[in-house]
Amino acid sequence: MSDELYLAIDQGGHASRVMVFDHQGRVVTEGSTNIGTRRNEEDHIEHDPDEIIASLWSALALALENLGDKIEQIKNGGLATQRSSIVCWDRQTGEPLSPIISWQDTRTAKWMKKFAQYREMIHQKTGLFPTAHYGASKLRWCLDNLPRVAQSYESGRLAFGPLASFLLFHLLEEQPILVDPANGSRTLLWNCQQLDWDNDLLQLFEVPREALPVCVPTHHQYGHLNCNGHRIPLTIVNGDQSAALFAFAEPEPDTAYVNIGTGAFVQQVLAEPRDDVENLLTSVVWADDRHTRYVLEGTVNGAGSALDEIGRSLGIKARAVEAHLEEWLLKAQAPPLFLNGVSGLGAPYWVADFTSRFVDEGEGWEKIVAVIESILFLLNENLHELEKYLSPTRQLVITGGLSALDGLCQRLADLTQRPVYRPGQCEATARGTAYLLAQPREWPEPSPGTWFYPSANHNLEDRYHRWQIALNDALSIDK
Repeated sequence: MSDELYLAIDQGGHASRVMVFDHQGRVVTEGSTNIGTRRNEEDHIEHDPDEIIASLWSALALALENLGDKIEQIKNGGLATQRSSIVCWDRQTGEPLSPIISWQDTRTAKWMKKFAQYREMIHQKTGLFPTAHYGASKLRWCLDNLPRVAQSYESGRLAFGPLASFLLFHLLEEQPILVDPANGSRTLLWNCQQLDWDNDLLQLFEVPREALPVCVPTHHQYGHLNCNGHRIPLTIVNGDQSAALFAFAEPEPDTAYVNIGTGAFVQQVLAEPRDDVENLLTSVVWADDRHTRYVLEGTVNGAGSALDEIGRSLGIKARAVEAHLEEWLLKAQAPPLFLNGVSGLGAPYWVADFTSRFVDEGEGWEKIVAVIESILFLLNENLHELEKYLSPTRQLVITGGLSALDGLCQRLADLTQRPVYRPGQCEATARGTAYLLAQPREWPEPSPGTWFYPSANHNLEDRYHRWQIALNDALSIDK
C-alpha cells in the first residue's frame, strides 16, 4: 500500500493541473497548462472546449513524463472541475456543439428573474437559488440560441450538462456520459435528497432529461484513462470546491474552510439539510450508497476574476499585479472601497446584475488593494450568515492561489477575529481529490503551514463598516 500512487486532475478557471500523490499525501510529480477565457460586454464568459481537452492531455503528459516506471504504481485517478460550467456535445462523435459556458457567465440573468416566485421550492429541492450562474438556464439558452444544439437534440444525438461530464467522455476510453453529485447538483435540476434529476425542475426549466448525463455516486467506476498504453481507472469525480474541503483529511465541524481562486468560497460542515436556511447554499460534497455529506456554502463570484477584470480596466498588467500585490497590501493605508459585483453579486445577496463600482478615489494600485479587501468583506458577510445556523467557528483554514498573500491572510484574521491557518500546500482541490482516492488512516501535511492570529485593525474595521453602508445604499438604489 505504501508504494501506491494517486492521480488527481484539477480543471480550473485559469489552468488544467495534474498532480500525483503518494499514500502520505506528498506530491510526487505534477504538470500544469494554462487556459484562456473569452469575455464580452454582454456578460458572456466562455472557454474553448478543444483547448480545455488539449490542456488536460498536456498537463497529464507533463506530470507523467518524469514518473518513469512508477506510472505502474498509480492505483487510480480522480477528476475535479468547475462545478457550474456547462457544455453541449454530440453523444456519438464527442464534437463540441457549444463553447464551455463558465459558471461566472450571467447572460441569462434577465430570463431567470421569472423564476423568482419558485425560489423557496428550488432552494428546498436543490440547496441553490434561481440564479444565472447555475446550469439550467445556460442549457436552455443553448437549445434556444445555438442551431447545432437544437438540431442535435432533434436527431437524438445531443448530450449536454456539466463540464465534468464532457471531460469524462473525452478523457476515458469508455466515453461515458455520466455525472457525479457535486457537479450535477450545480445545475438547478438535481434533487439533493433524491440524488437524481428532478422531474418538476426539468419541466420548469424545459430541459430534456434524455440529453443529460446519467447520475452516479461520487465514487464510481467511471472508466479508464489511457496514458501511453497505461490504463488508469478513474474512480472519483467531484467539484473543485467540494474536493478542496478534503485536502487535509476529514473537515472539522468547528472550522470554516475558505478557498480563493477565480471565485472565493467558504464552507462549513452541515450534518443534514435544513429547511430554515436563507441566502446560503446547501452543497453536496460527497454521495455514495451509504451516506451523503453536506456543507453550508457562501460564494463570492469575483476573486481572481475580479483582480483580472479590474486590472485590465486600469491598464495594469496581470504580471505587475502578481509581482507587486504583496507590497501594495503592506503599504496601503487608506485604499478606496470597492463594491464587488464581478460575475454577479453572490451570497448572501444574490444580485446577478449588480454593477461593480469604486467608492472614493485612489491610485490604480490602491484600487487593486480595494478589490482584495472587497473579497474579504464579502467572505465576512458570509461567515456572519453561517453563524445564524451553525456554531461559531473556532478557526479558518484558507487555501487557493490568492491565499499565498500574507497581507490577505492577516487582514482576514483581523477582520473575522479568528485565527487563520494557511497550509504549506495551498492547491487544495488536487490534494483533496487524492485524499478521497487514497482514503488513508493518516494524511499528514507535507510541510507545516502558517498561522495568522487576529490583531486590532481599526482602520480595516472602519473600512468594512463604511463598505457595508455603501453596499446597502447601492442595493437600494439599484432596486
